[in-house]
Amino acid sequence: MLEKLREELAVRHYARRTAGTDEQWVRRFLRFHKLRPPREMGQEEINAFLTHLAVEGGGG
Repeated sequence: MLEKLREELAVRHYARRTAGTDEQWVRRFLRFHKLRPPREMGQEEINAFLTHLAVEGGGG
């Protein structure tokens, strides 16, 4: 999945640094949800992750 993300960001001409940051956020999201497949997740999981970041200050 991460390889597909890298390919998509390259096609869209994202800067390497931006692409790297995006990949780190995806990894954090997946780890937060115990590596569940993204196809099994939706808005509820996104909201849970964002709430976690807001409450715990996990932006950095």
